[in-house]
Order: sequence, then structure tokens, then C-alpha cells
Amino acid sequence: MNVLAADSIRLHGTATTRDEAIAEVGELLVSTGSVTTDYVTAMFARESSVSTYMGNLLAIPHGTNESKDEVHRSAVAVVRYDHDIDWGGHPVRFVIGIAGKGDSHLEVLGAIALVFSDLSAVDDLQKASSPYQVLDRLGLSAS
Repeated sequence: MNVLAADSIRLHGTATTRDEAIAEVGELLVSTGSVTTDYVTAMFARESSVSTYMGNLLAIPHGTNESKDEVHRSAVAVVRYDHDIDWGGHPVRFVIGIAGKGDSHLEVLGAIALVFSDLSAVDDLQKASSPYQVLDRLGLSAS
């Protein structure tokens, strides 16, 4: 899965709120040319209808079905925080933004869910000192 590159990983996010975190991960997707700014707006719309909190310190914000045309190419962006972000009453340290062309994001979601279901993997990701360690642990890197 060629959807995540080192320049789409931020190890020390600056957001302090859920909305700031969505904006921060969305900006990474925009900066790599993967999505338009309208896709980021759709990420907020999705969050207002359904929480993207997944458990084990993870949230996966993504756009609505109506925003598919705003995706130029499937991509993932990762922001890790040194402090908990309150995500509707749940602590989040990893915000993984996903943009998928077609249904390609479903495989990516499955791979991320598998990694984050393993608490030792989550611990490894919290200790990662480089984007390449995150790439390796998530298994979503461009080859």
C-alpha cells in the first residue's frame, strides 16, 4: 500500500483540540497534493455527524462520501501528539487522516485497525523517534 510517506508524518503535533487536530492532519493531506481544502471541510462535516474516535488513542478523521471528488490520490497523514487530545471524552494521541479514491481506503483502514488493536504496537508508535519507524510499524509506506 503506497499511501504514506515520511513527509506526511508529524511526530509532535501542535493542536490542543479535536478541531485543531483535524485541521492539522488535513493540512498535511493538502500539502502533499492528495486532497483539496474542500476535503478538509468535509472531514469536519463527517466528525460532526459521527465521531472518528477508534479507541487505543486513535482517531481517523476522513471526508464524507460526497467529498470523494476532492481526493486527487489515496493518501494517509499521521500526526502524533505528546499530550492527550480530548476527542469527545476520549484521549487521542494519534490522528490519522485518510483520503481514498474509490474503495481503496477500506484496506488502509483495516491495516491501521489491526496495528492499533495491538497495545504493544501502539506503545512502539508512541516511542518512535523518526517518521521511518512509524512507516515501518504501520506498514503503509511507499516502497
